[in-house]
Amino acid sequence: MNPIVVVHGGGAGPISKDRKERMHKGIVRAATVGYGILREGGSAVDAVEGAVVALEDDPEFNAGYGSVLNTDGEVEMDASIMDGKDLSVGAVSAVRCIANPIKLARLVMEKTPHCFLTDQGAAQFAAAMGVPEIPGEKLVTEKNKKRLEKEKHEKGAQKTDCEKNLGTVGAVALDSKGNVAYATSTGGIINKMVGRVGDTPCVGAGGYADNDIGAISTTGHGESILKVNLARLTLFHIEQGKTVEEAADLSLGYMKSRVKGLGGLIVVSKTGDWVAKWTSTSMPWAAAKDGKLHFGIDPDDTAITDLP
Repeated sequence: MNPIVVVHGGGAGPISKDRKERMHKGIVRAATVGYGILREGGSAVDAVEGAVVALEDDPEFNAGYGSVLNTDGEVEMDASIMDGKDLSVGAVSAVRCIANPIKLARLVMEKTPHCFLTDQGAAQFAAAMGVPEIPGEKLVTEKNKKRLEKEKHEKGAQKTDCEKNLGTVGAVALDSKGNVAYATSTGGIINKMVGRVGDTPCVGAGGYADNDIGAISTTGHGESILKVNLARLTLFHIEQGKTVEEAADLSLGYMKSRVKGLGGLIVVSKTGDWVAKWTSTSMPWAAAKDGKLHFGIDPDDTAITDLP
C-alpha cells in the first residue's frame, strides 16, 4: 500500500489573507509530519497522532494551544483516536491543563480497558500516566479572549449556521500495511456552557476508522454532526458502493438539509482514495501521497507541490 495522510484545520467562515497564510503553513506542516512518520514505516495511528499534535501546538487552530474559551473564559478540550485494525478507540472530553489531548486519548486507547474518559477522571488518568500538567491560562491566547468578549456581546451565539463555531482539527491515514486510523481534536465552540461536549470525542460522529472501509475525521457544528452521526454515515455510503466523493456529498448534504448544519470532512478509503469536502465557506486541508502534497482552503484553490 502507498501510504497517505490527509489533515484538516476545521470548517470556517471567510478567512483573512494573512490568517490564510498562517493556516496554510500550519496545515502543510501537519501533513508533512504525518507523512514523514508513514514514510519511515510508522503506523497509521502514529501518523494521525503526530499530525494532530502539530495542529494542537499551533495557535491558529481550535485545539490544544489556541482552543476557544467557554463561558467562564477557560479552555476545555475534547479528542478521540481510532485504530481501524481492531476498532480500538480512545477518547477524552472536557479536559483542561494539558497541551495535547490527542496524546491522552491514545493513552486511554492503549493503557485502559475503556474507550472514553472525561473531566476529573481524565485528569487523574493523565497524572497517573505522567502527562505534564500546565497552567490553564497557558492555553489561552489573547485572540481567543477577544473573540469571547465579542461573542458575549452578540446575542444568539449558538445558532446552528454560525460559522464562528466550526473549528476542529483532524487527520486520517492509511499505512503501508493497509491499516487506517483517524484522530480528531478540538477546543469546542466559543462561549459554550461549562461541560459542553460536541462531536469530536464521540466515535461515529467526530470520526471513525475501520480497515474494511476506511477512515474519516469530521469538523463543523458539533451538535449537528452528533445528530446525523456524520462520520459513520459517510462510511456507510462507501460500504454501499459509493465513491469517497459521492459519500462525502451525500452525508454533508443530508446534514445540511435535515438539521441545517454546516461542516466538512476528510476521508481515506481502504484502497487509498481520498477526499476533502465541506459545506462551510472554507476548510484548510492538506493531503500527502506518492511524494506529492495537495492543499487548499477555499473550494476553488487546490495546489500541488513535491514533498521535501
